[in-house]
Amino acid sequence: MTRPGQPGSNRPDASAFYPPPGARTDDVAPVPRRIRGKLANRIVVDSLRARYVWEWRHYPQYYIPLADVLPDLLVDEGTEHRSRRGRIRVHGLRLGEVHRPGAAQVVVESPLEGVAGSVRFDWAALDAWYEEDEEVFVHPRNPYVRVDAIRSSRRVQVRLGDTVLAESASPVLVFETGLPTRYYLPATDLRHEQLRRSTGSQTSCPYKGTTSYYLSAVVDGAVREDIAWCYAFPTASMLPIAGLVAFYQDKVDVIVDGQKV
Repeated sequence: MTRPGQPGSNRPDASAFYPPPGARTDDVAPVPRRIRGKLANRIVVDSLRARYVWEWRHYPQYYIPLADVLPDLLVDEGTEHRSRRGRIRVHGLRLGEVHRPGAAQVVVESPLEGVAGSVRFDWAALDAWYEEDEEVFVHPRNPYVRVDAIRSSRRVQVRLGDTVLAESASPVLVFETGLPTRYYLPATDLRHEQLRRSTGSQTSCPYKGTTSYYLSAVVDGAVREDIAWCYAFPTASMLPIAGLVAFYQDKVDVIVDGQKV
């Protein structure tokens, strides 16, 4: 499922309306934060020397010095390959009864500064990741991305065809580098007779946290699934959107001050 905030505009020139991310593929930068990873209730990664490596430009991955990984966690699987980042040896993870095959890539040698002798874990191979003492979801936060939640008095209307699903003059606008603006509306400004809670839908975002619920629209007997989402308990920096609802602009029409966005 598309995560909240992911590009989805049906305007072909939508990227002209928001700034792009600031990094390029294969850029490397030091991580100034303590990075820890947990597996089977044990801290298996604990580093003050991690590096960001952009495998693509939208967000980086953590590359962790081997010395900052729990001894004997990595199991050499005897497979090597090459990428733009150098010579890679594939490892599995083993901790007690837990085995995660093919979950780590050890960089044997690399043209990128400071990357050789480090390991890049598949994000989902560990049970949790932390920057300092705050859990991070989905992928590392991009240090070049800014996410602001700003209260506004712009008039926002949400329509599905001729049916109004929401209308508000007190939205919170979320500006996230590289993504279109999202409009979060108070739940009291929704037309709840046209909406219902989705079943089993949940997504996470490294900047906002984990969604509390999704909404589907029911119009003239037809159901349009998962058109909106809500974070009841977002991350601390995103508290202004707590309990508010945002809609996918590619699934409904969002009209701001009379203009479709």
